[in-house]
Amino acid sequence: MQEKPQRKPTQQRSRERLERILDVAEGLIEEKGSEHVKMSEIADLAEISIGSLYQYFPDKRAIIRSLAEAYATESRECVRLALEAVRNQKELVAAFSELVDLYYRIVLEKPVMRDISSALRADKELMSIELSESRACGAMLAAAIMRVRPRADAKRIGALAFLIWQLGEETMRLAIAHKRSEGALLVDVYKRMSLRAIEEG
Repeated sequence: MQEKPQRKPTQQRSRERLERILDVAEGLIEEKGSEHVKMSEIADLAEISIGSLYQYFPDKRAIIRSLAEAYATESRECVRLALEAVRNQKELVAAFSELVDLYYRIVLEKPVMRDISSALRADKELMSIELSESRACGAMLAAAIMRVRPRADAKRIGALAFLIWQLGEETMRLAIAHKRSEGALLVDVYKRMSLRAIEEG
């Protein structure tokens, strides 16, 4: 069943209310996990009526989708900026390594991303957001690899880059579920493994 489109705010006050709703929802998800958050709690903390909340978001899934898409937009722009200037192997290695390290730091600093990711994976419809993001970022990685190695098999590189990106998501989930030292080791192993795969094509 297709979700009802969320109401698009057109006035400053309405946009501020939308931001407040998302800020409150994000805080509650970080504190309790998405499965334990109720729409009524969000409305109360955002200081709006439950009816007003439903005007913006028909259900909790729509809120999670909005938060996930906001993170995805930020992530995609970061990846674009890091990879679009890559022209040789040294730059590719540096850019990919820095992106992995940056993403790990962000996930550690914003544990709510883990909870949103878990919520996406628990819902088949929402899981498409993560897969779409892996495809988009993987395509940017593939384009960077092809600039460095223009004679490589583009189809194979595309599949490799998508797989590397999706494995990165899994690695981050594993890393933050373990002690900091073990998590850092997992991320480092993933990074080295991915760079070796990129070099071998």
